[in-house]
Amino acid sequence: MRMTLLAENSAILIKTKELCAEIAGHPAFLQFQTRIESFLDDDDARVQYKGAHEMGEQLHQKQHAGLELGAAEIKAFEAARDALFDNPVACDFMEAQRELETLRKEIGKYVGMTLELGRVPTADDLAEAEAGSNGCCGGGGGGCGCHDGDEGGDHGHSHGHGGGGGCGCH
Repeated sequence: MRMTLLAENSAILIKTKELCAEIAGHPAFLQFQTRIESFLDDDDARVQYKGAHEMGEQLHQKQHAGLELGAAEIKAFEAARDALFDNPVACDFMEAQRELETLRKEIGKYVGMTLELGRVPTADDLAEAEAGSNGCCGGGGGGCGCHDGDEGGDHGHSHGHGGGGGCGCH
């Protein structure tokens, strides 16, 4: 008889479900959900976010293609971005999105390292892994919130957001 780690009543699946229940019931998670729902219910904030996102993507693609960015298009993007950052519903959404992505990555890091190491990772293991992930596309830059659906925010690339990543809201 073959045993599977994810049998319906296995300890691993039971603990995974417990973790999911803990996350889903946590007050901070519930607050993030409320912020996301408020954003989804606000047509103006969604249109504003989508516009800034699309402008940012166009500049990003142009920059990666080696094309010169015009001063007018940079200024237009910065104005759209600044207006977005002035919108508290959009800012709350971007912050919630960033926090939930950070949670997802941290949980994934722990599970991934456990599978790689065959044991629970130590603080030293985590620090060592973090030190090795500050390359171009390995993180280190923080997310700008303008790459809706991208798994890693802005991947550490600079495309006119200023600062060290983050949404610039707080």
